Amino acid sequence: MLYVVKRDGRRVQFNSTKITNAIKGSAEEIAFNLKESEAIELTQKVIEQIERKESAEITVEEIQNVVENVLQENGCEVIWRTYSNYRRERTKIREKKSDLMKVIEGIGVETDRDNANVGNNFSSKLLRIASESNKWHNLGMMPKNLAKLHENGDLYYHDLDSYNLTVNCLNIETGKILNRGFNTGYGTILPAKRIESAAELSCILLQSTQNDMFGGQSHANFDNDMAPFVDMTRNEIKKEYNEYFGYIENLDEVVEKKLEKIVHQSMQGIVYNLNTMHSRAGSQVPFSSINLGLPESEDAAMVDRIFLEEYEKGLGKGEQPIFPNIIFRVKKGVNRESGDPYYYLYELACRVASKRMNPMFMNLDADFNKEYYDKGVIAATMGCRTYIMSNVNGEPGPAGRGNIAPTTVNLPRIGILAKGDIDKFFSLLDSRLELARESLIHRYNVLKRLKVKDLPFVAGEQLMRGSEGLNREDSIEPILKQGTWGIGFIGLAETLVALVGKHHGEDKETYNLGVRIVSRIREFCDKYREVDKLNWSCYATPAEGLSGKFVIQDQAVFGRIDGVTDKDYYTNSYHIPVGYKVSIKNKIDLEAPFHKICNGGHITYIEMDGYPQAEDVKSIIDYAYTNTNISYIGVNFHMRYCKGCGEKIEASETSCPKCGNLDIQGISRVTGYLSLDERFGSGKVAEREDRLSHNDNMHINTYKN
Repeated sequence: MLYVVKRDGRRVQFNSTKITNAIKGSAEEIAFNLKESEAIELTQKVIEQIERKESAEITVEEIQNVVENVLQENGCEVIWRTYSNYRRERTKIREKKSDLMKVIEGIGVETDRDNANVGNNFSSKLLRIASESNKWHNLGMMPKNLAKLHENGDLYYHDLDSYNLTVNCLNIETGKILNRGFNTGYGTILPAKRIESAAELSCILLQSTQNDMFGGQSHANFDNDMAPFVDMTRNEIKKEYNEYFGYIENLDEVVEKKLEKIVHQSMQGIVYNLNTMHSRAGSQVPFSSINLGLPESEDAAMVDRIFLEEYEKGLGKGEQPIFPNIIFRVKKGVNRESGDPYYYLYELACRVASKRMNPMFMNLDADFNKEYYDKGVIAATMGCRTYIMSNVNGEPGPAGRGNIAPTTVNLPRIGILAKGDIDKFFSLLDSRLELARESLIHRYNVLKRLKVKDLPFVAGEQLMRGSEGLNREDSIEPILKQGTWGIGFIGLAETLVALVGKHHGEDKETYNLGVRIVSRIREFCDKYREVDKLNWSCYATPAEGLSGKFVIQDQAVFGRIDGVTDKDYYTNSYHIPVGYKVSIKNKIDLEAPFHKICNGGHITYIEMDGYPQAEDVKSIIDYAYTNTNISYIGVNFHMRYCKGCGEKIEASETSCPKCGNLDIQGISRVTGYLSLDERFGSGKVAEREDRLSHNDNMHINTYKN
């Protein structure tokens, strides 16, 4: 009696009919006329070879090996090729299934940390399981050469699980949508008439939009979009007071006091809602950003002031709000100088940032922002750094537009492969950029098969530019032509070390090479922007999970190379390495030129040792915006608070000085957004441990002038 050991370990009785059927099936697949008797004869020869093994059991793989030998030995080459090919494909499928099962098993224990905003509840785990399944599907359906580039770590296709389903992010024209109303799928939401409803609906806009997309969303001009609803509320209050009380001598003063209270409640509601309401089947709160700071009226300035004051207060116990990410836009003549009308808002923003790490700051006097500002187009950004202004297919500006999808190039790997040959490096880089473009064009052709009904809110409700006039069954291709397509990069510092033994923070010559490398990516994007009539953009990738993925793949291939693969992460985009000692001034000076080159998104952080003072934050921004062309910048520090009472905890304290609680919550910035410490991925955990503060060498006040 012969037993067959199955791949799952089960032992079953040998059945020669299965061999006969497999041989016949291979012949039928290529229309080869194989008689039943011939198939049985071949089966008998297989049995004879198995019997020579004189074993009581045999594995499935061993039987298949014997079948292949018999087919080759008996002149059945055509059948053998078919049988062999089928066997290889089945092996690949089994391996993928096995890998997927392992991933699902791991998710059942705890979700991964590719996204620091994803929790560990039922919805999060279910979403991650679906995500992993669709990743396998998308790799399987794309051309093999493109799939291999992602699997091997040459390129990275961001949000692969969404490759065939949706697009990345969006700057919402909030005022326009609130004034006309919208439908989330279960009925019409009427236009807002008061600031309370406008504030609540602004959160629902973010939540509903994120359910249609894989990235974040922003209110592109929040303060000015909210301002009309402040005046509507003022008029409503005045009307109510006249109806109830008749003549009131100081009516305007009474109305303004009441209005102030209502606006405070409304802005508090936004902060609370964006930290509690969930999107994406309950797996996370919305990735939300709010652009403000350039009020066009006193009512808009009131929105700015009160929103910042409410964010400064924190949540119920004073806890740190994770969302929204706030971008305070700074402009000379509006708020930057002491004589500007809204200078007080800039000072307030710096005070709040010294306590809360938000807001970040955006320089509208950077020449590439001012160029548009002078034409009446105001720049905005999203928390992670996405920047959308130029448009080869229409009007420029961020409103109603977003990034469609990015692909990131593994820059350090090219540096390693070049082996110090700069010309070879640029040749390899050009080749990778062509492949990145090919991957995004493939994604474009996949996404254009989607219809408006597949993005029912952002396309169906015409939030996205290009959706105007489209019907439910129409392709979303016009939308794809309005957004940007990012070609990103990671690890410029490690790339330079691989090439010349130094990174761009160490000497001028190496720095110039770094600028040349990133400029090459920008030049490629500019060239093909005109050729393809798509908005290619050079993207300083906000690598969260990716910072640890590329380096693990490169360690496996190249081993540990000092200064290159010897950490658990690659340095984000063009940043000076986090463990390199550099002053605040030099960090700003070195990174500033990259902001203009990276027209798809850019950011700079200044890492502080403990909570800074408000004047320190202002000194940093003042120096950056009066001495460099830098645009988007923020101040980082490790924030800690007591989970029991919300009290701020200094770095040296191990328990709450107010209530004695030992349960301390840490907050850090990941790639643009804030995150709870325990939600960092392994690569980002390692990076955070290496971070050195930039105010060690000199006191920040030396940069006031």
